[in-house]
Amino acid sequence: MSSYFTEEQSVDAVNERVDPNTNPRLQLVMASLVKHLHAFTKEVELTQDELDQAIKFLTTAGHLCTEERQEFILLSDVLGLSMLVDAINNRRPSGATENTVLGPFHVKGAPARSMGDNICLDEKGESCHFEGKVVDMDGNPITGACVDAWSDNADGFYDIQQPDIQPKWNNRGRFITGEDGTYSFFGIKPVSYPIPNDGPVGKLLEALGRHPYRPAHMHFLVTADGYKQVVTHTFLGDDPYLSSDAVFGVKDSLIAPIDKTEGPSVWHSKFDFKLVRATAE
Repeated sequence: MSSYFTEEQSVDAVNERVDPNTNPRLQLVMASLVKHLHAFTKEVELTQDELDQAIKFLTTAGHLCTEERQEFILLSDVLGLSMLVDAINNRRPSGATENTVLGPFHVKGAPARSMGDNICLDEKGESCHFEGKVVDMDGNPITGACVDAWSDNADGFYDIQQPDIQPKWNNRGRFITGEDGTYSFFGIKPVSYPIPNDGPVGKLLEALGRHPYRPAHMHFLVTADGYKQVVTHTFLGDDPYLSSDAVFGVKDSLIAPIDKTEGPSVWHSKFDFKLVRATAE
């Protein structure tokens, strides 16, 4: 066992201090974290000033965190960590609807609505008809699936961001599929919007020459008895930020077509959800 810390033996010096009776998973995670953190520090030859700046960055991020805002989740998002963890924990067979990040604006208990209802309550934005089917991996319709949908409003804000401005449950609703597995509702054509960029994460993006925008999308949480839930978005196929989403949430399979229909302000977007049985490997 190393008695003293040296540059060459830094990893061993730290990891050998861990009690062997520590929770095995915690031991594995922390040992790997120390190994890679020290390797990174040695690779870039981190300076004391840079370490001080990093600690100040994290301290400022912590001070910004509230019930309504989580700057560390935002940091995880813009570094691609949130999407990587999501991908690792939601591996599915080819053809199944892919997951993406839940985001901070989901609210449990959104109103159950009838098929064809309009979830836009503030009468802003361009109308869009969202429809499709919920099916299993063989293409059979799933009865009783819950399609929980939510989006920002035409100004780029979710209702819980503007409780004194937007009606409660604006652009939110849950729809239960019938025997044919179809869902159908009207909302707005979502708009792209910036993630909160007035804090340290925003300053980091600016320093890296990155923009803070997310491409326009509709959120979906699809659940059905006997099937693995799907947390995902459908991204509108005409958005300019598709290839540069600030939080890396876009996947090719989630880009949904959007077409103009009758009238100058009515759009249509169709997307089918394919679920995997809960017992499937």
